Amino acid sequence: MTEATPPGRPGRWRSGAESKQRILDAARTQFLLHGYAGTTVRAVAAEAGVDPAMVFYFFGSKQGLFGAAVNLSAAVPPAIESIFTGGLDGIGERIVRTLVSNLDKSDRTPTAMLAWPAAPPNESGSLLREFIDREITTRLADLLDTPDAKVRAGMVNAQILGLTVARYNVRLEPIASATVDDLVTWFAPIIEQCLTGSATPT
Repeated sequence: MTEATPPGRPGRWRSGAESKQRILDAARTQFLLHGYAGTTVRAVAAEAGVDPAMVFYFFGSKQGLFGAAVNLSAAVPPAIESIFTGGLDGIGERIVRTLVSNLDKSDRTPTAMLAWPAAPPNESGSLLREFIDREITTRLADLLDTPDAKVRAGMVNAQILGLTVARYNVRLEPIASATVDDLVTWFAPIIEQCLTGSATPT
């Protein structure tokens, strides 16, 4: 599909693929300069020379744009949203099932997902941590609304990180070959305990 060229911008709006690539290039620059929180869709659009509506058209949301910029699966941002549907009820199962189902479908290991072309050493990892903190950890803590909410959300992250490394990087059995349903059975109660069990030490 070829986009119309708006008056005053000859040659700027070409094919959809070219516009999408300009947006991605601009997003990577903006995220590296300003971090996840400090980057806006409007700023990315301005640098790419497109209307903000085009960013949403291609990527759906700021979360989707970030995911594409760091080579996450396009399914990840909407999957994250699904975790928070229904509040705390059943959230342990949703977290495990969403994580494992999406990573099982990916042809890239979680470690490889941190690779960002042209990013300074450790920079893409820092950005991904910021994304996780804002889109998962903080939202989990907000659901709890308790004095130790951040600690509890951090404990969930530790469980998820351990599961991810064991299954996809180290290939530790029986985690590596377990079914999604098995992992839900084993890990969902642990996550529920982290979030809603007896109070953590102060």
